[in-house]
Amino acid sequence: MDASGSLIIALVVAVLAVFTVVRAVRIVPQARARNVERLGRYHRTLKPGLNVVIPYVDRVYPVIDLREQVVSFRPQPVITEDNLVVEIDSVLYFQVTDPRAASYEIANFLQAVEQLTVTTLRNVVGSMDLEKTLTSRDTINSQLRGVLDEATGKWGLRVNRVEIKAIDPPQSIKDAMQKQMRAERDKRAAILAAEGQRQAQILTAEGDKQSAVLRAEGARTAEILKAEGQSRAIDEVFQAVHRNDPDPKLLAYQYLQVLPQLAQGQGSTFWVIPGEVTSALGAVSRAFGEVLPPSPATRERAADGTDETATRAASDAARAAEAAAEALADAAEADASTGRLP
Repeated sequence: MDASGSLIIALVVAVLAVFTVVRAVRIVPQARARNVERLGRYHRTLKPGLNVVIPYVDRVYPVIDLREQVVSFRPQPVITEDNLVVEIDSVLYFQVTDPRAASYEIANFLQAVEQLTVTTLRNVVGSMDLEKTLTSRDTINSQLRGVLDEATGKWGLRVNRVEIKAIDPPQSIKDAMQKQMRAERDKRAAILAAEGQRQAQILTAEGDKQSAVLRAEGARTAEILKAEGQSRAIDEVFQAVHRNDPDPKLLAYQYLQVLPQLAQGQGSTFWVIPGEVTSALGAVSRAFGEVLPPSPATRERAADGTDETATRAASDAARAAEAAAEALADAAEADASTGRLP
């Protein structure tokens, strides 16, 4: 009995010693902290790493996370200045900077931060109308952050950012806003279409104007060139006529050549032959019948043995002229006998 009793006591002492050592050694992870109370009073805060406490005397509290934390609060109803209820969903970014204050200055700092955020949000949004609330998120965020950071400083917290995640107005307001946006889009589309049509008409008118100006300039240039050509041709003919000094025989011959062209016109069923034409044609026939002195070209052709052909051509032309003169004379006599003008 003595040996077995001694063994049991030794085992109990060994287990108690191991348990005491385990209670005395505490390992704290990085970016964490644990508060220690000794005999019911705050003693110290354990830092990351290996820490030794007095077992059965010191009480070690749960781990406090020192990293930045993100808390998303459920949507809260808020009344705007124009008496509209909107649902606002917010997100809070905070960090515990003093583990002692976070444990002893406030019972539940997360619940406190949530309630403070809701209260501050209602105060800020209550001074704005709906339109300003929807377009002033940065202003709301900055005001919330300032108020929360000042209030939570004594709790050992630091508020880094406050973001408004969503602002949901009533369904009727959403429908009205959608109609307004649709009307604005239709208005802008109509304005853009009108501007495009106006610009297209302006460009078309400018193109037509430039085209008309270019056509007019082209027509003017063509008329000027045509007139200059005709003027130059008339001048050349006039100079040639005066330079060659034509006699009445040549003019009569030219008139004889023009008569067939007059007869080919559409209104040539009746045309007048002056009485002087017969005498002029007689002069032409006599001119072709007379023996003219040979020209230098005729003498050259005679030297080449071609004078006989030229003489034959001249006699044929003289006979043709006499026949034409007789035909014209007969036509003039016939017109005189039927009572027409000579």
